[in-house]
Amino acid sequence: MKVNDTIRLMESENAKKLLAKLYGEDAVAENMARYQELLKGYEKTFGDSGDVLLFSSPGRTEISGNHTDHNHGKVLAGSINLDCVGVAAKNSSNYVHIVSETYNQDFTIDLNHLEPSDKKAGTVDLVKGLLKGFEESGYDVGGFNAYITSNVISAAGVSSSAAFEMLLCSMLNTFFNEGRMDNVAYAHIGKYSENNYWDKASGLLDQMACAVGGLITIDFVEPSAPVVEKIEFDFGSQNHSLIIVQTGKGHADLSADYSSVPSEMKKVAQYFGKEVLAQVSEEEVIRSLAAVREFAGDRSVLRALHFFEENKRVEAEVAALKENRFGDFLANITASGNSSWKWLQNCFTNSNYQEQGITVTLALTELFIAGKQKGACRVHGGGFAGVIMAMLPNELVDEYVEYIENCTGKGSAFRMSIRPYGAICINDHMG
Repeated sequence: MKVNDTIRLMESENAKKLLAKLYGEDAVAENMARYQELLKGYEKTFGDSGDVLLFSSPGRTEISGNHTDHNHGKVLAGSINLDCVGVAAKNSSNYVHIVSETYNQDFTIDLNHLEPSDKKAGTVDLVKGLLKGFEESGYDVGGFNAYITSNVISAAGVSSSAAFEMLLCSMLNTFFNEGRMDNVAYAHIGKYSENNYWDKASGLLDQMACAVGGLITIDFVEPSAPVVEKIEFDFGSQNHSLIIVQTGKGHADLSADYSSVPSEMKKVAQYFGKEVLAQVSEEEVIRSLAAVREFAGDRSVLRALHFFEENKRVEAEVAALKENRFGDFLANITASGNSSWKWLQNCFTNSNYQEQGITVTLALTELFIAGKQKGACRVHGGGFAGVIMAMLPNELVDEYVEYIENCTGKGSAFRMSIRPYGAICINDHMG
C-alpha cells in the first residue's frame, strides 16, 4: 500500500479501534495525526514509489521483581502506551537506511559490513548488532528504508532503547522472515546486540516486556528459555493510572552501585557453591546465616533476602490479578517498594547520601497516598537515582501530578497506561 493510501487507512474505523487499544480513547485523534505525519515524513525522505507498512513497539514498566532477573528470578512487567513507531519498506538493496526524527539521526548501514565500531556505542552500532544477531540466529535480513519517531521517555526506566530494538526486529521479521519469529527470539537478538555491540551486560527483561506486550510475568530460572506468561487482566477497568515521576538525575557515577546488586546477591550464592540465587533457597541462607554474613557481608544478605521475598511477591501479584483482587495487588506493590528501599537499598547511593531525589519523592508520595487511603508507589527500574512509579485512581491523578511536580519540577510526571500489544506491524491488526 502506498503512502497516501496508508494515510487514508489511518482514518478508517478499524484504525481508530486499534489506536484506542494502544493509546486510549482520548488519544485516538492525536495518534492518528502522529502516524499521518510520520507517513508524510517518510514520503518526503524516501518518496512514494513502494509499498509501506507501519510498526509500533512500546516502552515498558517494571511492576515488581526489582533486581531479580540477573539472579534468574521472577518479574512482573507491562508494556505502556508510549511507543516507538515507524513506517518502512523494502528497498531491494543491500543497505538499511534509517531516519530517526526524534533524535535527528540519518544513517545507512551496508549489510556486508556489520562489524561494530571501535567505540561500541550509539545507534548505528546497536542496529548493526541487531542485523548481525538475525544472521547469527539463522534468520534473514535485507535492505529496507525506515522513518522512525518515539515518545518513549529516555532516562526514565521505561526502556526507550529496547522499544527501538524491538521495532526493528518486527520490521525484519515482517519483511524478510514471513512473520515466523516469536517475541522471545526478538528479545534474544536485542540482548545479543547490547551485549556484543555496546559491551553492556543486559538481560532479557526490557526486550521481553517491549516485545510481548500487555501485563506479563517472566521466570528467568532458565535464562536461555525464560518462561513467559501473559496475564489477561483489563487494567483499564480498575480506573487506575500508572504515573512515572522523574526525580532528577543523580550527579554521581552509579555504575558501581548498579553492578554491586547482582554481584552481592551472587556472593551469597557462592557460599553454597552456586552461581545465582535462584539455585539456593531462602531457608538455606537463614540456616547458615552467621557464616553467610561473615563470607558475603550484611548488605549482601539483605539483598539476597529481598530476592527471595520479591519472587514470592511476583507470584502473589499474579495470583491477585488472575483472581481480580486488585487491592491485594496494590498492597504487594507497596511491599515490593518497601523491600527495595529497606532490604535491596537501591533508592540512593552511599557515595552521595545527601542527594536523595528518589527517597524524597517516595516519602511525599507515601504522604499523599496515606491521606487518600488509595494507591501504591515504589522505586522504578534500577534505582539509586532517577525515577519512581505511582499507581493511583484516575480521579486523583491530576491532583497528585500538581502536588508532586512542586517537588520534582514541571513536566516531570508522566501519566501512562498498560497497552495490550507489544512490538507489532500495525497493518496486521487493522484487518
